[in-house]
Amino acid sequence: MGVALQIRNVPEDVRDRLAAAAKERGQSLQSYLLDVVVEKSQFERNAELLRSAPKAKNPIPLEFTQQVIREARDFGAEVDRHELE
Repeated sequence: MGVALQIRNVPEDVRDRLAAAAKERGQSLQSYLLDVVVEKSQFERNAELLRSAPKAKNPIPLEFTQQVIREARDFGAEVDRHELE
């Protein structure tokens, strides 16, 4: 069973933007916010795993990663660099 969370003092403009995003997805504000909280929790868990993972002795150089992205884009692939970070 889940627990109840409550957030106080949310500015009206923030609430309005969140409600609009929920409506756009066909969700209630409650359902949308639960998805946001669960997603954030998963990011935090992933960050913890990355922090605890042993560091690579020979990490891939940033220049190589950038070159791979450029070549993929040249061939029409859509690459989001944030997915690679």
